[in-house]
Amino acid sequence: MSEGLYPPFALDFRTHVAQLFSIHPRNPQVRLLRQAAHILDEGGIGAIPTDSSYALACHLDDKHAVDRIRQLRRLDERHLMTLLCRDLSEIANYAQVDNATYRLLRQATPGPFTFILQATREVPRRLSHPSRKTIGIRVPDHAVALGLLAQLAQPLIATTLQLPGDLVPMTEAGDIRTRLQHELDLVIDSGSCGLQPTTVVDLTGPSAVLVRQGSGNPAALGVQAD
Repeated sequence: MSEGLYPPFALDFRTHVAQLFSIHPRNPQVRLLRQAAHILDEGGIGAIPTDSSYALACHLDDKHAVDRIRQLRRLDERHLMTLLCRDLSEIANYAQVDNATYRLLRQATPGPFTFILQATREVPRRLSHPSRKTIGIRVPDHAVALGLLAQLAQPLIATTLQLPGDLVPMTEAGDIRTRLQHELDLVIDSGSCGLQPTTVVDLTGPSAVLVRQGSGNPAALGVQAD
């Protein structure tokens, strides 16, 4: 992104003390979105609100930031990271979407669903499943998350903010900053996001398969739990 997009402000996220941004959940302040996006654009990792739970997120093209998230959550390379996208047209740049899949995605986006799709060549190898070449993609229904994506003009890499040993995701920004202030570069406080992660649906086969029941209702997509 062009430096001219941002107003001057004091920023040194490499001191490893997370900056806290209080951003309105429905009418986010553009100035604060720009500052938060700048930190992510420069290689920072952050806790951001979504329509299901808080997520750890970073810039699409920053391997070091992705590695920091994996280390923080103790995830191996087989754990699919999720691409947060602005809309369906952006999804098509990173996943193979036929007409039937597009219709299904349109029913559930934006919303608390993550879809496993076949990755395109635009997806860095480190982000797709090493053997299946799949990627998790979703469009969050949250004004702050969508505002960040609009500022960055490309997807974010994200995963649920649930730390090793925790039974549920973290949901309060103050607690997140207290616990992770030296591991994160920013925390966005937009109120509680709830405890449930997204519902995960695999669309790589001949029919949709429910992988994880979360906050999204799979019956709305014609997918039934086993």
